[in-house]
Amino acid sequence: VRWQNRPLEKAYPILFLDAIHYKTRDDSRRVSSKAAYTCLAVDMEGKKDLLGLWVGESEGANFWLSVLTELKNRGVEELFVVCVDGLKGFPEAINAVFPKAEIQLCIIHQIRNTLKYIASKDQKKFMQELKEVYKAPTEEAALANLKQLEQNWAGKYSLAIKSWQNNWNNLSTFFKYPQEIR
Repeated sequence: VRWQNRPLEKAYPILFLDAIHYKTRDDSRRVSSKAAYTCLAVDMEGKKDLLGLWVGESEGANFWLSVLTELKNRGVEELFVVCVDGLKGFPEAINAVFPKAEIQLCIIHQIRNTLKYIASKDQKKFMQELKEVYKAPTEEAALANLKQLEQNWAGKYSLAIKSWQNNWNNLSTFFKYPQEIR
């Protein structure tokens, strides 16, 4: 309990927020779903620091808002980049507590979501082209590659392309930083 409530650094350059979902059985043998919320930071020296673990019934932006508020109460004044999945309301919850924080949506979560819209016979070819978007050396190159992806696939998979376009502001944050940070 002392570890979970310890004072924290004033600033963290990178913070990763995610939840792991699992099933549990209580004394009455009833099965229920739980979420273990993890908060992993990279400190100013580049070292990882697990800031906390919380257990809740399910993942939601309101729960994350309480976690972020707790971090602030434990001494965190500034977060530079916060990496999260595509949970609805997550960026707003972060910016409510840390208004200067930049949001970076997890590319892996975005890819998994995208593949739901792509027929299995097209996934390999589509992913080869999509990789040119998120692995591009600059944001300008990434946008050019996204435009090419749209030209090649929008007729068949417009929802997949639109998801990248609609989320681009929070998917492209990492392009502001050198390759070593990405």
